[in-house]
Amino acid sequence: MSDLPPVRVHYPHVEARPDVLAGSPLVRGTKVPVRRLWAWHRKGVSVETLVKRYPTIGPAKVLCALAFAYDNQEVLEADLERERVMLDAEAEKVPGAMEQTRLPFAGRLPPGRGSG
Repeated sequence: MSDLPPVRVHYPHVEARPDVLAGSPLVRGTKVPVRRLWAWHRKGVSVETLVKRYPTIGPAKVLCALAFAYDNQEVLEADLERERVMLDAEAEKVPGAMEQTRLPFAGRLPPGRGSG
C-alpha cells in the first residue's frame, strides 16, 4: 500500500497512526476515517446529518475533521484513491461477476398482476 502525502495542517481531533487503518487520518479516539466524512460531505450531506450518523463523535469533531480535510485535500484524495484500489482488488478476488441480475420484465408486472 502506498504512503499518503504528509499532513500539512494538524488538527486536535484528527490523528493518523500507522498502526490503525494503515495510517488513514481518523477522528481521534475512534476508528472513523476522515475520508468517510469528507466523501459524504462532498456529496452534499450536511454536518447535522453526519452528526446523526456518527452520534458519538459530536459536532465539534465532525467540523474539525472537515476542516482538516479542506486543509489537507491531497491527503484525503490519496486516501480515497487508496481505498478505491483496495476495494477493487478485493472485488477481483471473488469469483464470478458481482452484478445484480437483470430481470426480463424490468420492473413491469406480468399480465393480471397489476394493482386494482
